[in-house]
Amino acid sequence: MMQYRRFGRTELSMPVFSCGGMRYQHQWQDTSFDQIPETNQKQLEACIYRSLELGINHIETARGYGTSEMQLGKVLPKIPRERLIVQTKVSPDSDPLKFKRDFDQSLAYLQLDYIDLFAIHGINNHENLEDTIKPGGCLAVAKQLQAEGKVRFIGFSTHGPTEIIIKAIETNEFDYVNLHWYYINQNNWPAIEAATRHDMGVFIISPSDKGGQLYNPPEKLVNLCSPLSPIVFNNLFCLSHPQVHTLSIGASKPTDFDEHLKTIPLLDRWDEILPPIQQRLEQELIDCFGENWAKTWNVGLPRQEETPNNINIPVILWLRNLAIAYDMIDYAKMRYNLLGNGGDWFPGKNAETVENIDLSQCLMNSPHADKIPQLLAETHQLLQGETLLRLSKS
Repeated sequence: MMQYRRFGRTELSMPVFSCGGMRYQHQWQDTSFDQIPETNQKQLEACIYRSLELGINHIETARGYGTSEMQLGKVLPKIPRERLIVQTKVSPDSDPLKFKRDFDQSLAYLQLDYIDLFAIHGINNHENLEDTIKPGGCLAVAKQLQAEGKVRFIGFSTHGPTEIIIKAIETNEFDYVNLHWYYINQNNWPAIEAATRHDMGVFIISPSDKGGQLYNPPEKLVNLCSPLSPIVFNNLFCLSHPQVHTLSIGASKPTDFDEHLKTIPLLDRWDEILPPIQQRLEQELIDCFGENWAKTWNVGLPRQEETPNNINIPVILWLRNLAIAYDMIDYAKMRYNLLGNGGDWFPGKNAETVENIDLSQCLMNSPHADKIPQLLAETHQLLQGETLLRLSKS
């Protein structure tokens, strides 16, 4: 049986899992429907019907997800509208008219009269936030769409730094937020606390993929998370916090829901199940690096904009921790090689140039300043690989 949580001030009854539309679409660029392979469309429709069969009635997509909206528009109108909670997202733009045109395209593709949850997609920096909240900006357009009955509730999604997320939340203009937060990256907890104070819905983006590629975990991580799978452990960790309302499942086939469902019967016993696993994970970090590093590695680190060549030191050291302590090499390589190529969605650069620059000034507040340059160089050797682009740009 699916469980549901009140999605903040929207008062929607939200399933603790959501059906994310990022992985089952045909391609990342718009095309005509006759170019969509029939097998792909049938697979998408099978995912939607399986999702609804399980009680997962929140279907989430975006204008930036290529053919996702168009393909969903062939199935969602066949389902009684009251059964669905539909979310789509449109990126902010300095030109609010373009933002409005993009929304109109979304609505046309989805073939729906209204969107339940409409998000400004990617408030990742000060410029995105300004384009959104300035007089006559994207938020004003969204409010007008709301007044016209085309949008029920307005939120935002973000891959940005915590301070930007909190600044957007503190405007008190949004009903919900989509953000990253899961076991391996808990930096955004202050933003979740801020959202809770404003009674906003909280949607966790991609906990099984961006949260560690947990659908293909290394053996060491599997053993550390036993008797749970890494996916179920991470789900249970997130949902053990009542401030979190729903986790995205990026299903590409109907069976992708199965492992997640094992979380549901454990929700009432998280307080006895989680602590031993968390203790093992924390102890492994200490065993690999020593207690001092495990507890203080991120103290006093500069932001990438404060670092020569924009090297993203906190992210690089974080990925090093995961790769060495938990054997999460593939995940660390994937994320590391997005540095310098992910734009505001994954900012900063890798450590390729670290041996040619002086980091002493920017590291002056770190207790590990003397050894970090060498660790960055070693991490570059460990993780460097082919340049990667964000999925939507590839």
